Amino acid sequence: MSLSEKFIVMPFKKNRGNVVPGEMRQASNAVSAEKIATAMSARHIGVAAYSVQVDEESGDMTSPRLLVQFGETADLTAA
Repeated sequence: MSLSEKFIVMPFKKNRGNVVPGEMRQASNAVSAEKIATAMSARHIGVAAYSVQVDEESGDMTSPRLLVQFGETADLTAA
């Protein structure tokens, strides 16, 4: 199993009264992820940038580490 660190930005939206994740965007590094999240924060009820470990073979993402968040977000590790 080969793990690599990736950076993602997750916007959040309301769906039937619940906060749910929208379409994930990938960033090239932590600074870029924070800049993208900041720019998106005015258009979404919540935005968060994470660092995640990705299994290169399966594509599974694990160990999300919050870099920055704005507004209402949902806990990705609660599932």
